[in-house]
Amino acid sequence: MKLGLGTGSTARHVLQVIAERRERGELQKIMGVPTSRATEELARELRIPTGTLEQHPRLDLGIDGADEVDPELNLIKGLGGALLWEKIVASACDRFVVVVDDSKLVQTLGSKSPLPVEVVPFGWSTHVEFIRSLGAEPALRVRDGMPFVTDGGHYIIDCTFHNGITQPREIEAALRSRAGVVETGLFIGMAEKVVVSGGDGVAVMEAGQ
Repeated sequence: MKLGLGTGSTARHVLQVIAERRERGELQKIMGVPTSRATEELARELRIPTGTLEQHPRLDLGIDGADEVDPELNLIKGLGGALLWEKIVASACDRFVVVVDDSKLVQTLGSKSPLPVEVVPFGWSTHVEFIRSLGAEPALRVRDGMPFVTDGGHYIIDCTFHNGITQPREIEAALRSRAGVVETGLFIGMAEKVVVSGGDGVAVMEAGQ
């Protein structure tokens, strides 16, 4: 099986479980395509075989976390800074499954988390007023006093929608129409299942339910 390996704290747990099962002699015929350099490094440490999308353009299954999940299984992702590579890998998967804890469940996307928007560094500030016109407050993501740079060499603008994102498809289309916007953290209609861990155990949400 060819797997898309997600990025973030939840994805790290998934990789650790895969590694434990491989140590027991299971899952010997799997290969993972990482969604970030951090995930690639962890997979190598855990002795999980990895490859690239150039070598394997179609994947059987993608497993990743999310920052928010709405009742229709639409997602916000990207607080970990890997949204572009995560979306590319998810799009290459025949099945895409998300694993979260119940604190990530929301009625309306943007209720708890900002929407990350990945942009090329050149002219990034030209998007600020446009994002405000969509009803959000933009903020360039900064680390250690410098703009955060993704694995793809881009900046991220975190967009806070104080009233939530009531029309995610329209917001996605508007942002993607901008020259210089590379990708958004809106994952619309991509997740087949969401596995949710909570105080009452584990539940599975499925698309169309």
